[in-house]
Amino acid sequence: DPISTLKIEDLIQDLKKDYTIVIVTHNMQQATRVSDKTAFFLSGEIVEYNDTETIFSIPKDKRTEDYITGRFG
Repeated sequence: DPISTLKIEDLIQDLKKDYTIVIVTHNMQQATRVSDKTAFFLSGEIVEYNDTETIFSIPKDKRTEDYITGRFG
């Protein structure tokens, strides 16, 4: 439901000024909209953690790149 999603994302933007919020999602577009930092997990282990913009534009680990480009997962 796009309207509900937008309302929740707006609330997250307001709350993250005062709180640390952890979001678990497979929706990469949503992750880019609401997060400042992103961690990519694979088989329960952190593969990469960085600023969201960096993770999605110049990932350091090939497994991260493969996932965000749709070659894996």
